Amino acid sequence: MRLEAAIVPDRGALAVTGDFFRSREFYDAESVSHTLGVGDSMVAPLVVREIEGEPLHDAVSPYGYPGAVVRAPVAIDDVDWSTSGLVSIFLRDRIGAEPSLRGATLRSSVQIADPSKPLDLREQHRRHIRRNERDGYSARVLEGPASEPEDREQFREAYRETMVRTEASARYFFDGAWFDTVLSSPLSWLVLVDPPGGGPIAAGAIAVESDRMLHYFLGGTADEHLGASPFKNAVAAMIELASGRGEPLSLGGGVSPGDSLEQFKRGFANSSAPFHTCEIVCDRRAYERLSAGREVGGFFPAYRA
Repeated sequence: MRLEAAIVPDRGALAVTGDFFRSREFYDAESVSHTLGVGDSMVAPLVVREIEGEPLHDAVSPYGYPGAVVRAPVAIDDVDWSTSGLVSIFLRDRIGAEPSLRGATLRSSVQIADPSKPLDLREQHRRHIRRNERDGYSARVLEGPASEPEDREQFREAYRETMVRTEASARYFFDGAWFDTVLSSPLSWLVLVDPPGGGPIAAGAIAVESDRMLHYFLGGTADEHLGASPFKNAVAAMIELASGRGEPLSLGGGVSPGDSLEQFKRGFANSSAPFHTCEIVCDRRAYERLSAGREVGGFFPAYRA
Protein backbone atom coordinates (compact mmCIF):
# COMPACT_ATOMS: atom_id res chain seq x y z
CA MET A 1 0.00 0.00 0.00
CA ARG A 2 1.40 3.39 -1.02
CA LEU A 3 1.65 6.21 1.48
CA GLU A 4 -0.37 9.34 0.83
CA ALA A 5 1.05 12.86 0.72
CA ALA A 6 -0.90 15.51 2.59
CA ILE A 7 -0.51 19.30 2.45
CA VAL A 8 -1.69 20.94 5.64
CA PRO A 9 -2.31 24.72 5.61
CA ASP A 10 -1.18 25.02 9.21
CA ARG A 11 2.41 25.75 10.14
CA GLY A 12 1.65 24.45 13.61
CA ALA A 13 2.02 20.96 12.21
CA LEU A 14 5.70 21.63 11.48
CA ALA A 15 8.37 20.04 13.62
CA VAL A 16 10.54 22.86 14.96
CA THR A 17 14.02 21.71 15.96
CA GLY A 18 17.11 23.36 17.41
CA ASP A 19 18.37 24.15 13.90
CA PHE A 20 18.11 27.44 12.04
CA PHE A 21 16.67 25.87 8.89
CA ARG A 22 13.85 24.36 10.95
CA SER A 23 13.19 27.32 13.23
CA ARG A 24 10.21 29.63 13.60
CA GLU A 25 12.36 32.61 12.62
CA PHE A 26 13.37 30.96 9.35
CA TYR A 27 9.81 29.83 8.56
CA ASP A 28 8.47 33.32 9.26
CA ALA A 29 11.12 35.04 7.13
CA GLU A 30 10.45 32.70 4.22
CA SER A 31 6.65 32.90 4.56
CA VAL A 32 6.30 29.15 4.96
CA SER A 33 2.58 28.50 4.55
CA HIS A 34 2.06 24.74 4.67
CA THR A 35 3.35 21.46 6.02
CA LEU A 36 4.00 18.45 3.81
CA GLY A 37 3.28 15.18 5.57
CA VAL A 38 3.94 11.69 4.23
CA GLY A 39 2.10 9.31 6.54
CA ASP A 40 4.06 9.06 9.77
CA SER A 41 7.35 9.05 7.86
CA MET A 42 8.25 12.71 7.44
CA VAL A 43 7.15 16.33 7.64
CA ALA A 44 8.65 19.26 5.72
CA PRO A 45 8.02 23.01 5.38
CA LEU A 46 6.57 24.30 2.10
CA VAL A 47 5.72 27.57 0.42
CA VAL A 48 2.62 26.89 -1.67
CA ARG A 49 2.35 29.13 -4.75
CA GLU A 50 -0.29 29.96 -7.33
CA ILE A 51 0.56 29.10 -10.92
CA GLU A 52 -0.10 32.25 -12.94
CA GLY A 53 -3.10 32.03 -15.22
CA GLU A 54 -4.16 28.68 -13.78
CA PRO A 55 -6.47 27.53 -10.97
CA LEU A 56 -3.56 25.36 -9.84
CA HIS A 57 -0.79 25.45 -7.24
CA ASP A 58 2.67 24.03 -6.71
CA ALA A 59 5.11 24.18 -3.79
CA VAL A 60 8.76 24.71 -3.00
CA SER A 61 10.73 24.36 0.19
CA PRO A 62 12.10 27.59 1.67
CA TYR A 63 15.48 28.96 0.57
CA GLY A 64 18.49 27.26 2.12
CA TYR A 65 18.91 23.68 3.31
CA PRO A 66 15.79 22.82 5.33
CA GLY A 67 15.21 19.20 4.32
CA ALA A 68 12.57 17.41 6.39
CA VAL A 69 12.11 15.86 9.78
CA VAL A 70 12.32 12.16 8.92
CA ARG A 71 10.89 9.48 11.19
CA ALA A 72 11.14 6.54 8.77
CA PRO A 73 12.90 6.62 5.36
CA VAL A 74 10.59 6.29 2.36
CA ALA A 75 11.15 6.31 -1.40
CA ILE A 76 9.65 8.94 -3.71
CA ASP A 77 8.03 6.20 -5.80
CA ASP A 78 6.34 4.70 -2.71
CA VAL A 79 4.20 7.81 -2.18
CA ASP A 80 0.94 8.73 -3.88
CA TRP A 81 1.67 12.41 -4.53
CA SER A 82 -1.64 13.03 -6.30
CA THR A 83 -3.30 13.31 -2.89
CA SER A 84 -1.36 16.54 -2.28
CA GLY A 85 -3.57 18.51 -4.67
CA LEU A 86 -0.48 20.17 -6.19
CA VAL A 87 1.08 20.06 -9.65
CA SER A 88 4.64 19.66 -8.37
CA ILE A 89 6.85 19.93 -5.28
CA PHE A 90 10.53 20.95 -5.20
CA LEU A 91 12.33 20.04 -1.97
CA ARG A 92 15.79 21.25 -0.98
CA ASP A 93 17.47 18.81 1.36
CA ARG A 94 19.64 19.43 4.38
CA ILE A 95 23.44 19.17 4.31
CA GLY A 96 25.21 16.47 6.27
CA ALA A 97 22.38 13.93 6.40
CA GLU A 98 20.86 11.23 4.24
CA PRO A 99 18.27 12.49 1.72
CA SER A 100 14.80 12.99 3.14
CA LEU A 101 13.38 10.73 0.42
CA ARG A 102 15.08 7.81 -1.31
CA GLY A 103 15.42 8.56 -5.01
CA ALA A 104 16.47 12.17 -4.46
CA THR A 105 18.62 13.91 -7.09
CA LEU A 106 22.27 14.66 -6.41
CA ARG A 107 22.11 18.29 -7.48
CA SER A 108 25.63 19.51 -6.66
CA SER A 109 28.26 19.67 -3.94
CA VAL A 110 28.75 22.30 -1.28
CA GLN A 111 32.23 23.33 -0.18
CA ILE A 112 33.19 22.78 3.45
CA ALA A 113 35.88 24.34 5.64
CA ASP A 114 36.31 21.70 8.35
CA PRO A 115 38.47 22.78 11.33
CA SER A 116 39.00 19.15 12.33
CA LYS A 117 41.16 18.70 9.19
CA PRO A 118 44.20 20.63 7.95
CA LEU A 119 43.00 23.79 6.21
CA ASP A 120 45.32 25.65 3.85
CA LEU A 121 43.69 28.60 2.12
CA ARG A 122 44.52 29.21 -1.51
CA GLU A 123 47.57 31.49 -1.64
CA GLN A 124 45.74 34.10 -3.70
CA HIS A 125 43.05 34.33 -1.01
CA ARG A 126 45.60 34.62 1.78
CA ARG A 127 47.45 37.42 0.00
CA HIS A 128 44.24 39.37 -0.48
CA ILE A 129 43.22 38.93 3.16
CA ARG A 130 46.64 40.02 4.49
CA ARG A 131 46.77 42.98 2.10
CA ASN A 132 43.33 44.15 3.13
CA GLU A 133 44.25 43.92 6.80
CA ARG A 134 47.37 45.99 6.18
CA ASP A 135 45.27 48.53 4.28
CA GLY A 136 42.86 48.87 7.21
CA TYR A 137 39.96 46.56 6.38
CA SER A 138 38.77 44.82 9.55
CA ALA A 139 36.15 42.13 10.16
CA ARG A 140 33.78 41.94 13.09
CA VAL A 141 31.25 39.28 14.06
CA LEU A 142 27.95 40.18 15.72
CA GLU A 143 25.35 37.85 17.16
CA GLY A 144 22.26 38.32 15.01
CA PRO A 145 19.84 39.51 17.72
CA ALA A 146 22.47 41.93 19.08
CA SER A 147 23.22 43.57 15.72
CA GLU A 148 22.24 47.22 15.34
CA PRO A 149 19.67 48.46 12.79
CA GLU A 150 22.37 50.58 11.11
CA ASP A 151 24.62 47.53 10.67
CA ARG A 152 21.73 45.54 9.19
CA GLU A 153 20.83 48.33 6.79
CA GLN A 154 24.42 48.70 5.59
CA PHE A 155 24.66 44.95 5.04
CA ARG A 156 21.34 44.92 3.22
CA GLU A 157 22.61 47.63 0.85
CA ALA A 158 25.87 45.78 0.09
CA TYR A 159 23.84 42.63 -0.53
CA ARG A 160 21.40 44.54 -2.79
CA GLU A 161 24.24 45.97 -4.85
CA THR A 162 25.63 42.45 -5.27
CA MET A 163 22.28 41.11 -6.48
CA VAL A 164 21.99 43.96 -8.97
CA ARG A 165 25.50 43.28 -10.34
CA THR A 166 24.78 39.58 -10.77
CA GLU A 167 21.34 40.23 -12.31
CA ALA A 168 19.71 37.99 -9.72
CA SER A 169 16.02 37.19 -9.99
CA ALA A 170 13.48 39.07 -7.88
CA ARG A 171 13.38 36.07 -5.51
CA TYR A 172 16.73 37.12 -4.03
CA PHE A 173 15.86 40.75 -3.27
CA PHE A 174 14.75 40.46 0.35
CA ASP A 175 13.11 43.33 2.21
CA GLY A 176 14.10 44.76 5.57
CA ALA A 177 11.57 42.64 7.46
CA TRP A 178 13.17 39.48 6.05
CA PHE A 179 16.62 40.48 7.32
CA ASP A 180 15.23 41.53 10.71
CA THR A 181 13.43 38.21 11.13
CA VAL A 182 16.42 36.09 10.12
CA LEU A 183 18.75 38.03 12.41
CA SER A 184 16.33 37.73 15.33
CA SER A 185 17.32 34.07 15.52
CA PRO A 186 19.84 33.17 18.26
CA LEU A 187 21.34 30.84 15.65
CA SER A 188 22.41 33.71 13.37
CA TRP A 189 25.47 35.96 13.09
CA LEU A 190 26.17 39.09 11.07
CA VAL A 191 29.74 39.22 9.77
CA LEU A 192 30.85 42.68 8.60
CA VAL A 193 34.02 44.03 7.03
CA ASP A 194 34.64 47.71 7.78
CA PRO A 195 36.68 49.76 5.30
CA PRO A 196 39.74 51.86 6.10
CA GLY A 197 38.84 55.19 7.66
CA GLY A 198 35.25 54.27 8.50
CA GLY A 199 32.06 54.67 6.49
CA PRO A 200 29.51 52.08 5.31
CA ILE A 201 30.67 48.47 5.35
CA ALA A 202 32.75 47.08 2.49
CA ALA A 203 31.35 43.54 2.61
CA GLY A 204 29.39 41.22 4.83
CA ALA A 205 27.67 37.90 5.32
CA ILE A 206 25.01 36.20 7.39
CA ALA A 207 26.04 32.91 9.00
CA VAL A 208 23.56 30.50 10.59
CA GLU A 209 23.86 27.31 12.62
CA SER A 210 21.96 24.23 11.52
CA ASP A 211 22.52 20.47 11.50
CA ARG A 212 25.73 20.61 13.55
CA MET A 213 27.47 23.04 11.23
CA LEU A 214 27.75 26.74 10.51
CA HIS A 215 26.41 27.84 7.13
CA TYR A 216 27.31 30.85 5.03
CA PHE A 217 23.72 31.87 4.24
CA LEU A 218 24.14 34.93 2.03
CA GLY A 219 26.46 37.89 1.59
CA GLY A 220 27.71 40.66 -0.61
CA THR A 221 30.27 43.34 -1.38
CA ALA A 222 29.63 47.06 -1.82
CA ASP A 223 30.30 48.33 -5.34
CA GLU A 224 32.83 50.86 -4.07
CA HIS A 225 35.12 48.17 -2.64
CA LEU A 226 34.99 45.46 -5.30
CA GLY A 227 38.62 45.92 -6.29
CA ALA A 228 39.86 45.04 -2.80
CA SER A 229 37.89 41.76 -2.60
CA PRO A 230 36.96 42.37 1.07
CA PHE A 231 34.49 39.49 1.03
CA LYS A 232 37.49 37.19 1.42
CA ASN A 233 37.99 38.74 4.85
CA ALA A 234 34.36 37.97 5.69
CA VAL A 235 34.87 34.31 4.74
CA ALA A 236 38.02 34.15 6.89
CA ALA A 237 36.02 35.55 9.82
CA MET A 238 33.30 32.93 9.32
CA ILE A 239 35.92 30.16 9.28
CA GLU A 240 37.32 31.51 12.56
CA LEU A 241 33.79 31.64 14.05
CA ALA A 242 33.09 28.05 12.98
CA SER A 243 36.44 26.86 14.31
CA GLY A 244 35.77 28.49 17.68
CA ARG A 245 32.47 26.62 17.87
CA GLY A 246 34.09 23.34 16.82
CA GLU A 247 31.92 23.08 13.72
CA PRO A 248 32.55 22.84 9.97
CA LEU A 249 31.57 25.82 7.83
CA SER A 250 29.38 25.12 4.82
CA LEU A 251 30.20 27.66 2.12
CA GLY A 252 27.55 26.42 -0.30
CA GLY A 253 28.20 25.75 -3.95
CA GLY A 254 28.03 27.58 -7.24
CA VAL A 255 25.12 28.53 -9.45
CA SER A 256 26.11 25.54 -11.59
CA PRO A 257 28.68 22.80 -10.88
CA GLY A 258 32.26 23.91 -11.49
CA ASP A 259 31.47 27.58 -12.16
CA SER A 260 33.58 30.52 -10.98
CA LEU A 261 31.63 30.88 -7.73
CA GLU A 262 32.28 27.26 -6.82
CA GLN A 263 35.96 27.66 -7.71
CA PHE A 264 36.16 30.72 -5.43
CA LYS A 265 34.70 28.75 -2.53
CA ARG A 266 37.01 25.80 -3.12
CA GLY A 267 39.90 28.13 -2.32
CA PHE A 268 38.67 28.23 1.29
CA ALA A 269 37.57 24.60 1.59
CA ASN A 270 39.18 21.32 2.56
CA SER A 271 36.13 19.09 2.11
CA SER A 272 32.77 18.88 0.38
CA ALA A 273 29.33 17.41 0.95
CA PRO A 274 26.54 16.37 -1.43
CA PHE A 275 23.45 18.52 -1.89
CA HIS A 276 20.27 16.65 -2.84
CA THR A 277 16.91 17.87 -4.07
CA CYS A 278 13.62 16.10 -4.71
CA GLU A 279 11.72 16.92 -7.91
CA ILE A 280 8.23 15.54 -7.49
CA VAL A 281 5.52 15.60 -10.15
CA CYS A 282 2.19 15.24 -8.37
CA ASP A 283 -0.19 15.79 -11.30
CA ARG A 284 1.48 14.35 -14.39
CA ARG A 285 -1.16 15.50 -16.87
CA ALA A 286 -1.14 19.13 -15.66
CA TYR A 287 2.67 19.18 -15.45
CA GLU A 288 3.11 17.99 -19.03
CA ARG A 289 0.52 20.47 -20.33
CA LEU A 290 2.16 23.43 -18.55
CA SER A 291 5.67 22.36 -19.62
CA ALA A 292 4.89 21.59 -23.26
CA GLY A 293 7.50 22.94 -25.68
CA ARG A 294 10.00 24.03 -23.02
CA GLU A 295 13.65 22.96 -23.17
CA VAL A 296 15.07 23.90 -19.79
CA GLY A 297 17.85 21.46 -18.96
CA GLY A 298 17.68 20.46 -15.31
CA PHE A 299 15.41 23.28 -14.13
CA PHE A 300 12.40 22.16 -12.10
CA PRO A 301 9.54 22.68 -12.49
CA ALA A 302 10.02 23.20 -16.21
CA TYR A 303 7.01 25.48 -16.56
CA ARG A 304 8.64 28.02 -14.20
CA ALA A 305 11.97 28.20 -16.04
